[in-house]
Amino acid sequence: MSARCFLDTNIFVYSFDQSDPRKAGVSRKLIQDHLRDRTGVISFQVVQEFLNVATKRFPAFLASPDAELYIAAVFQPLLGVQSSVGLYNEALHIHQRYRLSWYDSIIVAAANEARCQVIYTEDMQAGATINGVLVKNPF
Repeated sequence: MSARCFLDTNIFVYSFDQSDPRKAGVSRKLIQDHLRDRTGVISFQVVQEFLNVATKRFPAFLASPDAELYIAAVFQPLLGVQSSVGLYNEALHIHQRYRLSWYDSIIVAAANEARCQVIYTEDMQAGATINGVLVKNPF
């Protein structure tokens, strides 16, 4: 696994999903492989969206101390893109050109900024190439 890959929020959410063991397993392996190989990238947006879900909507909420450990062990090594005016401007161009949702446009802009070849997500059309990045649904 050598290509840089962007991992969307749903990958992390599914890794905690007890209702779908198959998706949870696929997600955990994807995260572990890209952490180990140092090929995974996330943006600030992924951290924010995950924590919003994990601290409010999981059947067993992720308590703050556990969330802090997860941030340190998983998100910190993957975090490669912070917010910036340039990122927002690029997302606006992607949003206009491809008619993606605003949040998906920021994800694509972040993947571009991090020079990722692939975005792993189920939120966009699998097999599509958006602004030079291939969308793959790992499920």
